[in-house]
Amino acid sequence: MSSRFSPGAGRLSGRACMLGFFLVMLVSLLTASSVSAENFARFFWMGSGNLHIKNLRTDQEAQVSLLHADGTMNEAAFSEIDGVFGFPTRDKGEHISPRLLFMLSYFSDLVAPGKIIMMESAYRSPEYNDKIRKKGANAARTSTHIDGMALDFWIEGVDGKQLWELIRSKNCCGVGHYGGKTVHLDSGRARFWEAATSGTRTTEPDYNRHIYVSTEFDRYSPGERMRLAVSGASDFRFGIRPVIEIYDAADSGMPVGQTTLQTKASAECIMIQTRKASRFLYADMPPVLKNGRYRAKISFCNKPFEKMPDQVLSNTIEVIH
Repeated sequence: MSSRFSPGAGRLSGRACMLGFFLVMLVSLLTASSVSAENFARFFWMGSGNLHIKNLRTDQEAQVSLLHADGTMNEAAFSEIDGVFGFPTRDKGEHISPRLLFMLSYFSDLVAPGKIIMMESAYRSPEYNDKIRKKGANAARTSTHIDGMALDFWIEGVDGKQLWELIRSKNCCGVGHYGGKTVHLDSGRARFWEAATSGTRTTEPDYNRHIYVSTEFDRYSPGERMRLAVSGASDFRFGIRPVIEIYDAADSGMPVGQTTLQTKASAECIMIQTRKASRFLYADMPPVLKNGRYRAKISFCNKPFEKMPDQVLSNTIEVIH
């Protein structure tokens, strides 16, 4: 006990306390930075994050809030929604598109806050999608339903055509209307269609012509890790070049930065062999980007089809310091 209170021990204790203080301060700063990055609005179209959704084919339903009180994502809520969609979360390694769910929250808040969203079509496996196509259903060969990025739904008392027109006016996403009260919504590229213009029953081969790359979120901090995912692919025998160019959202003529895919492979062409592999592409946002809106350009290599594009631009993303 005596050594504990000796002068030498006191000096050591004081130094230890100072070191501990600085460590605590450092951890606090890092934690604050992490929370700050998590807490800004991750998507352009978010709504309250509250959803009450029912699958009319299975009678499963969930009433959840996608956000915790502190603004962070509610993992349990996303898992519950996955169950209602029939989405195989464990096999896929991801959730139903968060961008899709927050857009759904945004539009349902506008037209019918608190009402149940009646879902007629949710997740489709590639096999099931092919099956219903052969039966004449309005199902695209590379449907966004396959990647957990789409649903067909209606809300009691809401006119389907008017809701379609509202979503279309925002130029945010994919929205289709085949007549009646049901609307298709997806988190793919901005586009719209009606029954006569859907093109879902075409028998022409796809050749990966509609391939699309999207980021997990809409907003990022400089230097933050981002996940990119491919959708709309009809064939997975293609490669991606590791260098990703970043362009100003309003000018795709000259890149303003670049980043590199994080991969164990050192090849100049990273081959994508499976749907799952195409959904988990990681790169860091360039740390030098100023506040503003950008798009990432992905370049393809070893293309299996001549008609497949050489490059595609991602959705618009925003960098916030």
